[in-house]
Amino acid sequence: MTQPSVLVTGASGYIGSHTCVCLLQNGWHVIGIDNFSNSSPNVIRRIEQIAQRSMSFHLADIRDSSAISELCRQQNITAVIHFAGLKSVSESVSKPLDYFDNNVCGSVTLLRVLQQEGVRQLVFSSSATVYGEPNTVPVTEDAPTSATNPYGRSKLIVEQMLSDLIQADPTWRIATLRYFNPVGAHESGLIGEDPRDIPNNLMPFIAQVAVGRRHELRVFGDDYPTIDGSGVRDYIHVMDLARGHLAALHRLSTHAGSFTVNLGTGRGISVLQAVAAFEQASGHTIPTRRVARRSGDIATCYASPARAAALLGWQAEYDLDKMCTDHWRWQRNNPDGY
Repeated sequence: MTQPSVLVTGASGYIGSHTCVCLLQNGWHVIGIDNFSNSSPNVIRRIEQIAQRSMSFHLADIRDSSAISELCRQQNITAVIHFAGLKSVSESVSKPLDYFDNNVCGSVTLLRVLQQEGVRQLVFSSSATVYGEPNTVPVTEDAPTSATNPYGRSKLIVEQMLSDLIQADPTWRIATLRYFNPVGAHESGLIGEDPRDIPNNLMPFIAQVAVGRRHELRVFGDDYPTIDGSGVRDYIHVMDLARGHLAALHRLSTHAGSFTVNLGTGRGISVLQAVAAFEQASGHTIPTRRVARRSGDIATCYASPARAAALLGWQAEYDLDKMCTDHWRWQRNNPDGY
């Protein structure tokens, strides 16, 4: 029996790399592509080291239609997981054209090739940023969508594009996965999140303070209506996310139709709770400084994961302590990243 083949775009990125490990360990033949614009070539070797299996990796950009087309023909690809994209909210505000070119135009190019080559199964890496500033929590998939920055807007545009594509051609099977706040690392400590420049997200910033790369964590806001005045978010272990992609792929291969689901834990954790858990995991004190709220930040945001449980039989398994322990192991073993 031929191994099922999946094309993974952005294979060396944070979530892409952990998903490649899961795919390989579950018998998939993985064809990975990346242009290394914000990741490292070292990741591919480490994925193979963890999985004890090799993957087929190609240096390519999703905007290169001839390269993608050639891969589809050579590798007998049956499905695609589309991670490739720029992902910094702050950078998207200063470089919106880069974000629309990479995230939106890149997705158009990829979809055109897949349509041409007859590949009709796609898992799309979306984001909870498409909800903008949600009015109620937990956030369900039918909550209104909006975007407060070019990054979120680029994800929302692609989601809308996919919806129109499904309307035009119902033979497509598309899973749109809206992630909440991915954290943690593979328990081997070999792969993890390695942000370029100053981290945009909480956990890698805390980890860099713990390992001595940064001297303190600024906590934005101390007067939110939350348990301790700091913002509350839904943090999910990256390996739980990776399993969610496998569950989505399985659903697409066994059921016609398309769907959108949240991937989150359904539990809110405050910034100060996350700091305390990381101090416990690392044995290091994390100096913090409370500063004013950031414009556009909201008090509380966490997912309703009920639809993912019903459709995919999936739910997050790992708690905050596991997230922090695994994230710290990665950071301690790789103080300067890859």
